[in-house]
Amino acid sequence: MSDTPDALTLLETRRTISTVALTNPGPTDDQIRTLIRIASRVPDHGKLAPWRFILFRGAASAAAGEKLAHLLAARDPATPEDRLAFERNRFTRVPLTIAVVSKAGPHVKIPEWEQVLSAGAATMNLVLAAHALGFAAQWLTEWIAYDAEAGALLGLKDGEKFAGFVTVGTPTTPPVDRPRPAYDDVVTEWQA
Repeated sequence: MSDTPDALTLLETRRTISTVALTNPGPTDDQIRTLIRIASRVPDHGKLAPWRFILFRGAASAAAGEKLAHLLAARDPATPEDRLAFERNRFTRVPLTIAVVSKAGPHVKIPEWEQVLSAGAATMNLVLAAHALGFAAQWLTEWIAYDAEAGALLGLKDGEKFAGFVTVGTPTTPPVDRPRPAYDDVVTEWQA
Protein backbone atom coordinates (compact mmCIF):
# COMPACT_ATOMS: atom_id res chain seq x y z
CA MET A 1 0.00 0.00 0.00
CA SER A 2 1.42 3.34 -1.00
CA ASP A 3 -1.11 5.61 0.72
CA THR A 4 -1.81 5.48 4.44
CA PRO A 5 -5.55 5.10 5.07
CA ASP A 6 -7.16 7.82 7.14
CA ALA A 7 -8.00 5.26 9.83
CA LEU A 8 -4.33 4.39 10.32
CA THR A 9 -3.40 8.06 10.54
CA LEU A 10 -6.10 8.53 13.16
CA LEU A 11 -4.80 5.61 15.20
CA GLU A 12 -1.18 6.74 14.92
CA THR A 13 -1.91 10.34 15.93
CA ARG A 14 -4.14 9.71 18.95
CA ARG A 15 -2.52 11.00 22.11
CA THR A 16 -3.83 11.53 25.61
CA ILE A 17 -4.25 15.17 26.51
CA SER A 18 -4.50 15.72 30.25
CA THR A 19 -7.84 16.79 31.65
CA VAL A 20 -6.26 20.03 32.89
CA ALA A 21 -5.55 20.96 29.24
CA LEU A 22 -9.12 20.38 27.98
CA THR A 23 -11.58 23.23 27.61
CA ASN A 24 -14.69 24.39 25.75
CA PRO A 25 -16.09 23.89 23.30
CA GLY A 26 -17.05 20.33 24.01
CA PRO A 27 -19.08 18.00 21.83
CA THR A 28 -22.58 18.99 20.75
CA ASP A 29 -25.53 16.71 21.46
CA ASP A 30 -25.24 15.25 17.95
CA GLN A 31 -21.52 14.67 18.43
CA ILE A 32 -22.17 12.97 21.76
CA ARG A 33 -24.60 10.62 20.02
CA THR A 34 -21.86 9.88 17.49
CA LEU A 35 -19.35 9.20 20.29
CA ILE A 36 -21.71 6.74 21.96
CA ARG A 37 -22.66 5.06 18.68
CA ILE A 38 -18.98 4.48 17.88
CA ALA A 39 -18.18 3.40 21.44
CA SER A 40 -20.90 0.77 21.12
CA ARG A 41 -19.40 -0.77 17.95
CA VAL A 42 -17.11 -3.21 19.74
CA PRO A 43 -16.82 -6.98 19.98
CA ASP A 44 -19.72 -8.15 22.12
CA HIS A 45 -19.97 -11.94 22.25
CA GLY A 46 -23.63 -12.82 22.78
CA LYS A 47 -24.84 -9.29 21.98
CA LEU A 48 -25.15 -8.55 25.70
CA ALA A 49 -24.11 -4.87 25.56
CA PRO A 50 -22.27 -5.41 28.86
CA TRP A 51 -21.65 -1.68 29.24
CA ARG A 52 -23.53 1.58 29.45
CA PHE A 53 -22.62 5.26 29.63
CA ILE A 54 -23.29 8.07 32.10
CA LEU A 55 -22.83 11.68 30.92
CA PHE A 56 -21.57 14.36 33.29
CA ARG A 57 -22.01 17.86 31.88
CA GLY A 58 -23.50 21.23 32.73
CA ALA A 59 -25.12 21.79 36.11
CA ALA A 60 -25.18 18.04 36.78
CA SER A 61 -21.37 18.08 36.80
CA ALA A 62 -21.31 20.53 39.68
CA ALA A 63 -23.93 18.53 41.59
CA ALA A 64 -21.92 15.31 41.18
CA GLY A 65 -18.77 17.01 42.42
CA GLU A 66 -20.62 18.44 45.40
CA LYS A 67 -21.81 14.94 46.36
CA LEU A 68 -18.24 13.61 46.17
CA ALA A 69 -16.92 16.45 48.32
CA HIS A 70 -19.70 15.84 50.86
CA LEU A 71 -18.83 12.11 50.94
CA LEU A 72 -15.18 12.84 51.70
CA ALA A 73 -16.03 15.45 54.34
CA ALA A 74 -18.46 13.05 56.04
CA ARG A 75 -15.77 10.36 56.16
CA ASP A 76 -13.12 12.71 57.47
CA PRO A 77 -14.11 16.17 58.73
CA ALA A 78 -10.40 17.12 58.64
CA THR A 79 -10.23 16.69 54.84
CA PRO A 80 -8.33 19.75 53.58
CA GLU A 81 -10.41 22.36 51.78
CA ASP A 82 -8.25 22.18 48.66
CA ARG A 83 -9.03 18.45 48.38
CA LEU A 84 -12.76 19.13 48.79
CA ALA A 85 -12.56 21.89 46.17
CA PHE A 86 -10.83 19.47 43.79
CA GLU A 87 -13.71 17.02 44.17
CA ARG A 88 -16.33 19.76 43.79
CA ASN A 89 -14.71 20.68 40.47
CA ARG A 90 -13.92 17.14 39.33
CA PHE A 91 -16.52 17.14 36.55
CA THR A 92 -16.68 20.89 35.88
CA ARG A 93 -13.02 21.14 34.74
CA VAL A 94 -13.99 19.79 31.31
CA PRO A 95 -16.99 20.23 29.03
CA LEU A 96 -17.93 16.55 29.16
CA THR A 97 -17.07 13.45 31.15
CA ILE A 98 -18.46 10.11 30.00
CA ALA A 99 -18.40 7.31 32.53
CA VAL A 100 -18.20 3.88 30.94
CA VAL A 101 -19.94 1.35 33.15
CA SER A 102 -19.14 -2.34 32.93
CA LYS A 103 -22.25 -4.46 33.47
CA ALA A 104 -20.30 -7.73 33.24
CA GLY A 105 -21.75 -10.61 35.18
CA PRO A 106 -22.23 -14.36 35.23
CA HIS A 107 -23.74 -15.76 32.05
CA VAL A 108 -24.45 -19.32 31.01
CA LYS A 109 -22.45 -18.97 27.79
CA ILE A 110 -20.40 -15.75 27.78
CA PRO A 111 -17.42 -15.57 30.17
CA GLU A 112 -17.47 -12.54 32.42
CA TRP A 113 -13.91 -11.68 31.37
CA GLU A 114 -15.06 -11.26 27.74
CA GLN A 115 -17.74 -8.85 28.93
CA VAL A 116 -15.17 -6.82 30.85
CA LEU A 117 -12.93 -6.69 27.78
CA SER A 118 -15.89 -5.44 25.74
CA ALA A 119 -16.35 -2.53 28.19
CA GLY A 120 -12.65 -1.72 27.85
CA ALA A 121 -12.98 -1.79 24.07
CA ALA A 122 -15.99 0.54 24.29
CA THR A 123 -13.91 2.94 26.38
CA MET A 124 -11.07 2.92 23.85
CA ASN A 125 -13.48 3.43 20.96
CA LEU A 126 -14.86 6.42 22.82
CA VAL A 127 -11.37 7.92 23.14
CA LEU A 128 -10.67 7.30 19.44
CA ALA A 129 -14.02 8.73 18.39
CA ALA A 130 -13.31 11.92 20.36
CA HIS A 131 -10.00 12.24 18.49
CA ALA A 132 -11.73 11.62 15.15
CA LEU A 133 -14.17 14.47 15.89
CA GLY A 134 -11.29 16.87 16.60
CA PHE A 135 -11.47 16.74 20.39
CA ALA A 136 -9.02 15.30 22.87
CA ALA A 137 -9.76 12.86 25.64
CA GLN A 138 -8.27 11.30 28.74
CA TRP A 139 -9.30 7.91 30.17
CA LEU A 140 -9.21 8.13 33.98
CA THR A 141 -10.20 5.95 36.90
CA GLU A 142 -8.94 7.41 40.19
CA TRP A 143 -10.51 6.64 43.57
CA ILE A 144 -14.08 7.25 42.40
CA ALA A 145 -13.90 4.24 40.09
CA TYR A 146 -13.18 1.86 42.97
CA ASP A 147 -15.14 3.31 45.87
CA ALA A 148 -18.56 1.69 46.38
CA GLU A 149 -20.17 4.76 47.97
CA ALA A 150 -18.83 7.10 45.29
CA GLY A 151 -20.01 4.64 42.63
CA ALA A 152 -23.53 4.62 44.07
CA LEU A 153 -23.57 8.44 44.21
CA LEU A 154 -22.48 8.58 40.57
CA GLY A 155 -25.10 6.15 39.29
CA LEU A 156 -23.70 2.63 39.53
CA LYS A 157 -26.23 -0.14 40.05
CA ASP A 158 -25.63 -3.39 41.93
CA GLY A 159 -22.94 -5.49 40.26
CA GLU A 160 -21.66 -2.67 38.03
CA LYS A 161 -18.16 -1.18 37.94
CA PHE A 162 -16.61 1.78 36.23
CA ALA A 163 -14.37 0.86 33.31
CA GLY A 164 -13.30 4.48 33.36
CA PHE A 165 -14.18 8.12 33.05
CA VAL A 166 -13.40 9.68 29.68
CA THR A 167 -12.95 13.45 29.82
CA VAL A 168 -13.58 15.18 26.48
CA GLY A 169 -12.87 18.71 25.34
CA THR A 170 -10.89 20.96 23.07
CA PRO A 171 -7.16 20.71 23.74
CA THR A 172 -5.30 23.83 24.86
CA THR A 173 -1.87 22.24 24.35
CA PRO A 174 -0.43 20.20 21.50
CA PRO A 175 -0.20 16.46 21.97
CA VAL A 176 3.12 15.05 23.15
CA ASP A 177 4.12 11.50 22.42
CA ARG A 178 5.54 9.27 25.11
CA PRO A 179 8.00 6.43 24.64
CA ARG A 180 6.32 3.34 23.24
CA PRO A 181 7.54 -0.23 23.67
CA ALA A 182 9.85 -1.58 21.00
CA TYR A 183 8.38 -4.27 18.77
CA ASP A 184 10.89 -6.88 19.96
CA ASP A 185 10.06 -6.14 23.60
CA VAL A 186 6.38 -7.00 23.22
CA VAL A 187 6.25 -9.60 20.42
CA THR A 188 7.33 -13.23 20.36
CA GLU A 189 6.84 -15.82 17.66
CA TRP A 190 5.18 -18.98 18.92
CA GLN A 191 7.18 -22.05 18.06
CA ALA A 192 6.38 -25.73 18.31
